[in-house]
Amino acid sequence: MTHDDVAPHGAPSPAADPAALIGAGAAHLGIELGSTRIKAALVDDAGTVLATGSHAWENRLEDGSWTYSLEDVHAGLQSCYADLARRVREQHGAELAQVRSLGVSAMMHGYLALDAEGALLTPFRTWRNTYTGEAAGILSELLGRNIPLRWSIAHLLHAARGGEEHVSRIAALTTLAGYVHERLSGRRVLGVGDASGMFPIAADGRSWDAERLAKAQALPELEAIGRPLTEILPEILVAGEDAGTLTEDGARLLDPSGTLRPGAVLAAPEGDAGTGMVATSAIAPRTGNVSAGTSAFAMVVLEGELSAPREEVDLVTTPAGDPVAMIHTNNCTGDLDAWLRVLSEFSGLIGSAKEPGELYAPLFELALQGEADAGGLISYNYLSGEHQTGVESGRPMLVRAQDARFTLPNLLRAHLYGAFGALATGMRILLEEEKVRLDTLYAHGGIFSTKGVAQQILADALRTPVAVDDSAGEGGAWGMALLAAYTAERTAGSAASLDEHLRTRIFAHRSTQTTAPDPVGAEGYARWLDAYRAALPVQRLAGELIPDKETR
Repeated sequence: MTHDDVAPHGAPSPAADPAALIGAGAAHLGIELGSTRIKAALVDDAGTVLATGSHAWENRLEDGSWTYSLEDVHAGLQSCYADLARRVREQHGAELAQVRSLGVSAMMHGYLALDAEGALLTPFRTWRNTYTGEAAGILSELLGRNIPLRWSIAHLLHAARGGEEHVSRIAALTTLAGYVHERLSGRRVLGVGDASGMFPIAADGRSWDAERLAKAQALPELEAIGRPLTEILPEILVAGEDAGTLTEDGARLLDPSGTLRPGAVLAAPEGDAGTGMVATSAIAPRTGNVSAGTSAFAMVVLEGELSAPREEVDLVTTPAGDPVAMIHTNNCTGDLDAWLRVLSEFSGLIGSAKEPGELYAPLFELALQGEADAGGLISYNYLSGEHQTGVESGRPMLVRAQDARFTLPNLLRAHLYGAFGALATGMRILLEEEKVRLDTLYAHGGIFSTKGVAQQILADALRTPVAVDDSAGEGGAWGMALLAAYTAERTAGSAASLDEHLRTRIFAHRSTQTTAPDPVGAEGYARWLDAYRAALPVQRLAGELIPDKETR
């Protein structure tokens, strides 16, 4: 069910001498702070990856909130950059002393409140926190727009309604990408795609929605802060606009050794949803993308408005400011990764030790031998709550009827099905009820690195062709590097739109593998999803009865 679409030629060829390009300070750097890894990608003008770096990290549940400390943010950035610089030396014999442009992206949403001196007022509250339901409901009704639990404005109202002491001292709200960008450049700005996860964006796609800002500001709890939201929220920029330059302090933050020189052009900081769209060139109407990692989201660029506000659908924007319907899920690959670690332990026990990474390809391929409905096995991958399915506190579960066919292929297929279960639930609303037209869905993330497996399952789940290009495993760091390169071109005088730049400069010379839905697989997934949804009360009850670590 797959074929390779080889795009037309004519794009710039990759750099003939990467070492000379790097030595001349002409490469572009993208950094993304994801849920489990901080990744860096260094690219040339054509988007060819010259080197990558990474740093593993994990969020922590502290005082009832999922968080990362700023110390971990700083240390992780330095570790990731050091890994990149080391690989540049090993692969190209060059020293990474300067880049032409640089951009930072990070997991979207959440709550990062700063005082007048720029100090953090309360630990960073990530997108995984789902205790803002009452505040989000008040805002959704007031603003006539779905305000998700994880949006910054919902977190702000939640804190204000709870009488949290720090609220009266808030001078600024930002996102994780915005925070890092300010440390690198001294400028408090935000790309419009990331900003659209803080508060609704106006119809012009370039500014905050003034009418809705006024309505929110009139809420007694927000009015009592003493500063208008227009002062608290960051300045919005669209892709390609000047977002500052790397300062001396910013260069030292990334590279304490002092090798990295300041002066790089900085792109507007973006969210991981926006970089996912760029990494798949899915920024035109009737295109969309899926980004799959610890969480997952689908972004579909809209041709028009939805029929009404939908609780399951977020309205955000592309990095260029065009309207997008977003289906976001808190859970995707985390539980699947945990099962692969267990199977890795088993391989060691029987004297054939394999690292988890070595097991993905053979076990994923085995999953395709499973029955179309996974033999009656249902996997809930809920390491945290899941708003798409109304689960307040998640508990990973594998359930089956007595007559289910419990085989290894079915087990693996059920876990892959479960990785996309919440996403498919939300996409049913968008595609079947709202009748949103979607020609092709582009996918990226490590789960798609095993050729044709997760891609086929997602195509079956959504009954939509799914395309993966050869950058599928690069993810958002690569997308952010492309935004940085585009910003360098725009600030140097280019008049190309982001869509034109991506089509003609980046993706014209890349090949794409497109997988069509398999009728048998699509019907099997539909039956599986019906059973998955029907049994959700069991998952909700598990959250009530099985204590988490903090309450044991």
